[in-house]
Amino acid sequence: MPSKKITVKSSNLKETTETFQSKYVYRYNKTESKTVGDAVELVVEPKTVNLEFKTEKKIGRVGAMLVGWGGNNGSTLTAGILANKKKLQWETKEGVQSANWYGSITQSATMHMGGQHYAALKDVVPMVSPDDLFIDGWDISDLDIYASCRRAKVLDIEIQKSLEEELKQFKPRPAIYDADFIAANQNDRANNLVKATHRFEQMEQIRSDIRDFKQKNQLDKVIVLWTANTERFCKVSENLNSTAKELMESIKNNESEVSPSTLYCVASILEGCSYLNGSPQNTFVPGVVELAQQHGVFIGGDDFKSGQTKIKSVLADFLVGAGLKLASIASYNHLGNNDGKNLSSPLQFRSKEVSKQSVVDDMVLSNDILYPNKQSDAPDHCIVIKYVPYVGDSKRALDEYISEIFMGGKNTIVLHNTCEDSLLATPLMLDLVVLTELMERVTFKEISSVEQEFSSADCKEFRKMDAVMSILSYLFKAPLVNPNAPVINALFKQRAAIENILRALIAIPPENDMLLEYKLPLH
Repeated sequence: MPSKKITVKSSNLKETTETFQSKYVYRYNKTESKTVGDAVELVVEPKTVNLEFKTEKKIGRVGAMLVGWGGNNGSTLTAGILANKKKLQWETKEGVQSANWYGSITQSATMHMGGQHYAALKDVVPMVSPDDLFIDGWDISDLDIYASCRRAKVLDIEIQKSLEEELKQFKPRPAIYDADFIAANQNDRANNLVKATHRFEQMEQIRSDIRDFKQKNQLDKVIVLWTANTERFCKVSENLNSTAKELMESIKNNESEVSPSTLYCVASILEGCSYLNGSPQNTFVPGVVELAQQHGVFIGGDDFKSGQTKIKSVLADFLVGAGLKLASIASYNHLGNNDGKNLSSPLQFRSKEVSKQSVVDDMVLSNDILYPNKQSDAPDHCIVIKYVPYVGDSKRALDEYISEIFMGGKNTIVLHNTCEDSLLATPLMLDLVVLTELMERVTFKEISSVEQEFSSADCKEFRKMDAVMSILSYLFKAPLVNPNAPVINALFKQRAAIENILRALIAIPPENDMLLEYKLPLH
């Protein structure tokens, strides 16, 4: 491909160079650049890298272990899998209802395959069926999963009664409990705890539980997913958790700032099990990321993106993309489930606030016309979450978006959203497990003869994708990405990334919306 001359306005040549290198995979030739006023004229050469993907078709026996199994999300997922496997039907005042996976992109969404043809995501490449999943997990409460469903009050009572005998067979394993990391109001349900008090012993118990589950069910792989309470942020510092070695030493020394979620994650990595974080705390300290990369184990997070944040990422993308300056976002929530109860504590709420606030960052960074100063011009962003027990799992969300428009005008959009929290989150949990399991069967190698981006030693054999699973960004509020990668929060770009990776696995070019064939004259 020919060189392309791009003029960019910048006072910092180094910053501009790094942006082009990381965002566009261009090779930048410094000898062909010059400064013109306050602009830097760059000559960039598009670089083509040919990759060969290999997807193992045999899925094997797959298990999912849930941290917080007896909570609203964990109990609802378990009941949902059983209900769909049994093709359950039940009657409500609206009529006969049937079990489904609405809200799951792998099970209920389609992607464009060319022309007017669409296919379910689950049919593009072999994916594990929800019917075939084995479920286990841990919880600080000793209630069986049937009793947990009763306590959660998420599913219709007829569904619960129909699944009673099966659900009673599921009993959570004792969980790690540290009152310093979750709200004090969770104390009353903490009666099913790992006996060990030393962090290293607790981690070893989790490893033993994973091996036990795997052996008893003759599983080929286990994926661990955190769906427990939000923790407060843990400290991140040198000599504590900034490297894998420091983190392992801190666990052996029973360091109090190693959170329970990090212990579960380290245990999973050491057992070769992918780990997914469905809450907003900083489980993935630098030492965890390094440990995952050393062991070639996938990690993904943070915090399920089920309702209000999905809408926020769409609206922010729409407004900024339309050239309107989004200036203020005010988000108010109230809910009455145990998540809301835990988040009524300030430290745990702060973890949630951080994950919700970052959702518009990449849109702001993308437009230096609307936001010339990224710090002072960034939108005001206020988030409020209140605990109202009466509304239970039915969360209310009120959002106000104020934008600056043409000639000093203002545009205000106000939304009210009532959503059943766990019924939105549960299909996401399934998607996370299904997509992670798929990516564990995907390997690639570079087959290009042009200048190599990877070292020649790395290109000889097929290898797995990077340990940090940014492909899951569509499903997480605060998507974890490789330190060298940009964070993408715009929802449809995240969705397109999943589709295009699936297309790559079957050697179909990435989708684009030019529709050039319909825009050119026929003669």
